[in-house]
Amino acid sequence: MARRLPPLNSLKFFEAAARHRSFARAAEELHVTPAAVSQQIKLLEDHLGVALFKRGKTLSLSESASEVLHLVSEGFDQLERAMLKIRSGSSAGPLIVSSPPAFAARWLIPRMDDFHAAYPEIEIHLRASRRPVDFSIEDVDVAIRFGSGNYSELEVEQLMPEMIVAVAAPELAALIRVPADLAGFNLIEDDWHIMRGMFPEWETLLATLGVAGLPLRVRRFSDAELAIQAAVTGLGVTLGWHSLVADDLKAGRLVRILNHAIPSDLGYHLVMPKNRTMLAKVSAFRAWLVEQAANQPTG
Repeated sequence: MARRLPPLNSLKFFEAAARHRSFARAAEELHVTPAAVSQQIKLLEDHLGVALFKRGKTLSLSESASEVLHLVSEGFDQLERAMLKIRSGSSAGPLIVSSPPAFAARWLIPRMDDFHAAYPEIEIHLRASRRPVDFSIEDVDVAIRFGSGNYSELEVEQLMPEMIVAVAAPELAALIRVPADLAGFNLIEDDWHIMRGMFPEWETLLATLGVAGLPLRVRRFSDAELAIQAAVTGLGVTLGWHSLVADDLKAGRLVRILNHAIPSDLGYHLVMPKNRTMLAKVSAFRAWLVEQAANQPTG
């Protein structure tokens, strides 16, 4: 028996507009103009022979539309889950991972050979970005993000706890025995983290260690990757998240100085839509990533 369905494209436009209570916001989600949304709504209303919205200073649903909105939304959710289930039996297509640039360069990429050895059939496309991912419109499977872990309506898994450590190349670190010794060397600052209140400035940190009033030679960089690489080359002392310098500490390229660490409630998290967890390639990457994080030294 043939189903008597309205135009599905128009129905998709209706669901987005009804959910947002706005043609403009629906247009942003669907990457079209508000006029295109309005046109599709009119086509659907003509097809059904009923008004779906009350148009005025604010947009509101008609009584009949309000009664069925949850059914329409559930229908699209079911359809999406069905398509994902079809895909979940294989690892077809690349796994698209979004990650902050510094984490990708200093932590993820050095471990990717291990992932490819374990899952040669899964191709990873790595995209470097700090901004939040809108999974509803972006072609991204999973994201690694730094923060408190509060990502509403998403599946979130903390990869590792974080702390801030002071590090320098071994030759330089050997010359620093007490906090006052830092005044004789370049002190590298990561502007991105400082501007967001995640890292203290060196002057503030030294004051907490009982050192104040000394002239400081501060060298500023716009990104954690640049600041850490500057420290590796011996340019000076920098502060960094432990996870980003862990491999350098293990290899002896960097050394923690003064045995000083600043605890933090922030950390790196794996973030994805709940319906994406059923994909085989996502499940494999998640298990591998959590295992790698658990094996990272914490000292």
